[in-house]
Order: sequence, then structure tokens, then C-alpha cells
Amino acid sequence: MNGHDLFIDQIQLARRWKLSHRTLERWRWLSQGPSYTKIGRRVVYRLVDVEQFEAEGLHATTIRSEAERRA
Repeated sequence: MNGHDLFIDQIQLARRWKLSHRTLERWRWLSQGPSYTKIGRRVVYRLVDVEQFEAEGLHATTIRSEAERRA
């Protein structure tokens, strides 16, 4: 089993991100959030897609010194 075979459901993803599962439902309706698939009536997310979505949301921070801010 590789990373492409691992799935989590919307409840597990909601817990992972500390969101309501309703937020994930709304994101799907708005075509936002990570890719998902349906198996029967069940919505599931591939773990690799969730991790990719998380990585794309990373932003580098810039900490400038006091001297740089004054310049």
C-alpha cells in the first residue's frame, strides 16, 4: 500500500484541520479545498492530496530587523 492508497473521510479531515465538516461540504460546493472522490455516497480524500493542499498553503515569513524597518 502506497500513499495513493490511503484515504481519510471528511470527519477525519475536519478533525485534522479543526474545522466543521460542514465547512468541508461548503468548500466542495464552491470547488475549493483539496481534491476528493466519492465511493458510493461516501466522500473521501486521498492523504497525498490533503498533504499537497496543505503544502500549497504554506507561506514563508519574513522577519526584518528593527534597523531594516527604519531604513
